[in-house]
Amino acid sequence: MGEVRLERWSAADGPLSEKRMMRLLELEGYDVIVYTYRPGTVFPEHEHARDKCDGVLSGILKITVGETPFEPGPGDRLYLPAGTRHAAEVRGNETVVSLDGTLWR
Repeated sequence: MGEVRLERWSAADGPLSEKRMMRLLELEGYDVIVYTYRPGTVFPEHEHARDKCDGVLSGILKITVGETPFEPGPGDRLYLPAGTRHAAEVRGNETVVSLDGTLWR
């Protein structure tokens, strides 16, 4: 199993946009779906059978892996290897727009 990792948007990738982040994830091999989550949205602990990447375009999505919290905000991408147990919730009062990437290899 790989490592959970958080990556920040690079200025070299140009201004943050849905199109640019989606292209970056697709070039990495991910199939991407856009989701919006309202404030108060909570996902109980779960896991995925495939490697996942959550790319945040707006808002803050707190993702907890074991005892370790990650709070990706605009431009951040959190990579979760298949089988990683995690929970998630929207932080604050802003709707989260997220690019949900699944690696189907």
